[in-house]
Amino acid sequence: MDFASYSSLRFARRGRVLEITMNRPDKLNAIDERMHAELARVFVEASGDPDSDVVVLGGAGRAFSAGGDIDWMQKMIDEPGAFETTAREGKQIVYSLLDCEKPLVAKLNGHATGLGATIALFCDVVFAAETARIGDPHVSVGFVAGDGGAVIWPQLIGYARAKEYLMTGDLMSAAEAARMGLINHAVPAAELDARVAQFADRLAGGAVKAIRWSKMAVNIGLKQLAHSIMDASLAYEALSNRSQDHQEAVNAFREKRAPVFTGR
Repeated sequence: MDFASYSSLRFARRGRVLEITMNRPDKLNAIDERMHAELARVFVEASGDPDSDVVVLGGAGRAFSAGGDIDWMQKMIDEPGAFETTAREGKQIVYSLLDCEKPLVAKLNGHATGLGATIALFCDVVFAAETARIGDPHVSVGFVAGDGGAVIWPQLIGYARAKEYLMTGDLMSAAEAARMGLINHAVPAAELDARVAQFADRLAGGAVKAIRWSKMAVNIGLKQLAHSIMDASLAYEALSNRSQDHQEAVNAFREKRAPVFTGR
C-alpha cells in the first residue's frame, strides 16, 4: 500500500495487523471531501495488502468520527454534480467494506455518528469505549440516512428499533448498543486498545484462510441486500440534499442554534 498517497488517514503496522486511523482530530474526524474519497479506496487496497491479515479501524483524538463535515455539506448543496460524486463514493465505501476479505475490527474510542456509525457497523466486529455514543442523526441535518444506515441497522437490531433510531437520530451509549446487539463489546476506555489488540492478534494468529472465507460467506446476504438498497437510499438522500430543511440545518449548525424545520 502507498500510505503516502493518503492525507486524511494514518497507518501503522503491528505484526500482521494493519491499523488505519481517521486523522482529523481537530474536527472529531468529521468526513470531508478528501477523506470520503480516501475511504472509498482504502479498504480495496487494504484487502490486497500482502503484509497484513487483519485490519483495525479507529479515529484519532476524542472521537471515532462525527459523520459528515458541514462545510462539505454546503458544497454539495451549492455545486451541481457534487452529490453524484458523493453517492458513487458512498457505494464504494459500503461495498468495499463488505468485499474486504480480511477481518475488519472497528475501535470506537469516542462518538461514532452518521457516516461514522455506518462505517463502524459495516466492520465485522466492533469494540467501543464505554464513554462512546453511537447513532445516525442524518435526520437532524435534514438528510435521509442513505449512505448505508438503512441497510445495516435493521440487520443488527431489527426493523422496529432501527426505524426508531433512524427517524429520531437519537444517540445511544456504547453499553446500550452492546446490549441490543448493534455492536459487539463496550469496554472501559482504559482497556480499549489492549482488548482490540488482543482480539486482532487472535485472528491474525488463527487459520487465516478459514477466517477470511467464513467472513465472506456470512457477507453474501449483506452484499445482496446492500446492492438492492443503496441506489434507492442514496437517491432519497440526494432529494433531501435539495430540501429547504437541509439548508436550514446546515445554517443552524454554523450559527450554533437549533434548526427550525418546515417540512420543505
